[in-house]
Amino acid sequence: MQKRQIFVTTALPYANGHFHIGHIMEYIQADIWVRTQRMYGHTVHFVGADDTHGAPMMIAAQKEGITPQEFVARIAAGRKQYLDGFHIKFDHWYSTDSEENVMLSQDIYKRLKAAGLIYTKDIEQFYDPVKGMFLADRFIKGTCPRCGAEDQYGDNCEKCGAVYSPTELINPFSALSGAKPELRKSTHYFFRLSDPACVAFLRDWVNGKGKSGVDRVQPEIRAKDEEWLAEGKLGDWDISRDEPYFGIPIPDAPGKYFYVWLDAPVGYYASLMNYAKKQGFDFWKFLDDEKTEQIHFIGKDIVYFHTLFWPAMLKFSGQPYRTPDNVFVHGFMTVDGRKMSKSRGTGISPLKYLELGMNAEWLRYYLAAKMGPTNDDVDFSKSDFMARVNSDLIGKYVNIASRAAGFIVKRFNARVSDNVADHTLIKVMRNAVEGIAALYNLREYSRALRSIMSMADSVNEYIDREKPWELAKSEENRDKLHEVCSVALEAFRLMTLMLKPVLPATAAKVEEFLNCGELNWESALRPLTSDNQIKPFSHLMQRCDIKQLDALIPPVVEEVKPVAPCGEEIAPEVTINDFAKLDMRVAKIVKCEKVEGSSKLLRLTVDIGEGKTRNIFSGIQAWYKPEDLEGKLTVVIANLAPRKMRFGVSEGMLLSASGADDKDGLFILEPQEGAKPGMRLR
Repeated sequence: MQKRQIFVTTALPYANGHFHIGHIMEYIQADIWVRTQRMYGHTVHFVGADDTHGAPMMIAAQKEGITPQEFVARIAAGRKQYLDGFHIKFDHWYSTDSEENVMLSQDIYKRLKAAGLIYTKDIEQFYDPVKGMFLADRFIKGTCPRCGAEDQYGDNCEKCGAVYSPTELINPFSALSGAKPELRKSTHYFFRLSDPACVAFLRDWVNGKGKSGVDRVQPEIRAKDEEWLAEGKLGDWDISRDEPYFGIPIPDAPGKYFYVWLDAPVGYYASLMNYAKKQGFDFWKFLDDEKTEQIHFIGKDIVYFHTLFWPAMLKFSGQPYRTPDNVFVHGFMTVDGRKMSKSRGTGISPLKYLELGMNAEWLRYYLAAKMGPTNDDVDFSKSDFMARVNSDLIGKYVNIASRAAGFIVKRFNARVSDNVADHTLIKVMRNAVEGIAALYNLREYSRALRSIMSMADSVNEYIDREKPWELAKSEENRDKLHEVCSVALEAFRLMTLMLKPVLPATAAKVEEFLNCGELNWESALRPLTSDNQIKPFSHLMQRCDIKQLDALIPPVVEEVKPVAPCGEEIAPEVTINDFAKLDMRVAKIVKCEKVEGSSKLLRLTVDIGEGKTRNIFSGIQAWYKPEDLEGKLTVVIANLAPRKMRFGVSEGMLLSASGADDKDGLFILEPQEGAKPGMRLR
């Protein structure tokens, strides 16, 4: 494989507060991808920085009677405990308030100006008469001019995603003083984003691919970009702000500063430049190298800036600046289907998670098990979290080592058999490694982990079938016992290899325990042998307790109101004979997929013990991802007359629970463990 050299960043957090769980989710997603590349032997420079500039930082510092630099330094001092705590391995963490960022931002501006893409224009801008300052977009609020949503910021609507000028807001007010702002004239600097050359370039760019052959942006992001790129919709970008302002001065423009969104992404380069100085490699040479790939991981709330402004800035600044090869966009994080909110008890504090003694790799695994290459939101459910940790990580994965290691240490001088590499189970797993690595590379994390846990099931079934605890009772079975336990430990090694991007700390413990050296993708071909004297097994991971989760996210106590259950009156009375007419059966969801042409339906292939499968359409796409349903047991009405639909014939009905308006979510019914497909509800 040709070695890659990659420059990877995550969105820069604004330095006015500590990391929240959304930051940690993004960093974990990027960290898994970076570790995957390094296991190939690729060169990766993974850098981050604090986004420090802007009026909000200036005002926050003023309130505390300190300088913006002092305010930023205090926040920056607390970053390490989060990153180290969740095993997030940035190579370098820096700041946009740096000499490198001043130089690079001003250089890019001068190049854009020389290209004829910068111009000035007198504009009417909102001014706070109480504070005595022009208001940044984020300090102006009002009603969205597009969808009518109230309490929206001055630059974009969080509800409908519209981007607009602050002067377009309906009933604007100052978020600082509450005063009605006044319109005053000011000379501003603009980047001519609407220039035909910019628009033509961006149309090509959003439809292109990076050097690895992966789409530069995901299909759903490309569709949104193309809406913005429709004729006449892409406006020029106001890149200046008036003093007082904490930011980078615009050259030859006294009293004018770059709008924070111009210098913030340049901070990616500033961080890399500072890192290059410390590591002793040539920043400009690296940037100008045709082999270099530039990858950004961001949230879907800042797509406009990263897939339109940023690429256009870089393109028309010219070499050695380079446009991103890929911008990977993820969704938001919800808790039990609800938007995170501290006041409602649905927020998750990353620091509290660590202080409670919860294993950081529980969260890494849980998030990875729910993340794919789309920008779908990721939901955190306490019950699901505990089940995945205790069932997958402890019950399936770690359990394999605990079931085999003791026999190897006590009976065979801690050395495995040399005859395991050709075992059928090991061959299958070894052949699967390349595919797992490819899934990580494509950010198909949930698919990768499902496949790995399926292999764990096979290994545990092998151990159950061979019963090493029975073999150990007779000396005649000594060779067979040695083989079975050796196969189990080699399978455990391969599983650890495949889980290493997600569970780096556990993988390091396993490398020491198995005495197998550093695990990388090529090490799949180097099985354990009698040369690897293993160490006595010690617990690799503890089980998760619901008390920890309740301490992290206290149960939500809803206000009791005199209303019907979940907003619906109890249905009219029925007799036992009416109930008996319904044939409700336990069903196993064999396959689940989205229905092309429908934004609501999922197509489920279910087994209800008939010796064949059925096809059921259910409008649950808004609540469930297909991959999360496959393999689950649920309940269906089996004797419902088939219904012909535009997408096919539905042969039953999936049972689910919800409130009257679905605002609290929708939940399919799941039988307890032990139920089997075909069992009837009575």
